[in-house]
Amino acid sequence: MKIEIEKKFLLKNMNFKQDSFKKIRITQRYLSSLPERSIRIRIGGDKAFITIKGKSNKTGMSRSEWEKDITVEDAQDLFKICEPGVIDKTRYLVKSGKHIIEIDEYYGENKGLIVAEIELLSEEESFEKPDWLGDEITGDMKYYNSYLMKYPYTKWEN
Repeated sequence: MKIEIEKKFLLKNMNFKQDSFKKIRITQRYLSSLPERSIRIRIGGDKAFITIKGKSNKTGMSRSEWEKDITVEDAQDLFKICEPGVIDKTRYLVKSGKHIIEIDEYYGENKGLIVAEIELLSEEESFEKPDWLGDEITGDMKYYNSYLMKYPYTKWEN
């Protein structure tokens, strides 16, 4: 099973959009949103996936991940038995040095939230940090999609 290593950030501004080379509309739901093992169903464009993620390590950067392609029709069928709540977002892809930064702009009950993440080969790997990246939120569970599905951003008390 693969280990996913990533850092997450809030954004200072929307300047990333001018650097984006691709965007994908994503809808996802969860068969299980337990922190120990989340099972996600995602439709992005004309592709669909089932993903199982394990619990994050102490730094919040690493966790096991297993993902397989499924048909969009199967994903739509699985949506019918998922937990309540949905994640609706556009993912923008931006090249930064040798890395790709994924920026998620959320809609619906998570409107107003924009989160960037970058996958790394190790927890110590460095990367070019664009000036639009803001505070790091790696490991902060409230920014996990499985949390946002249950406790949407628009209902947080700031």
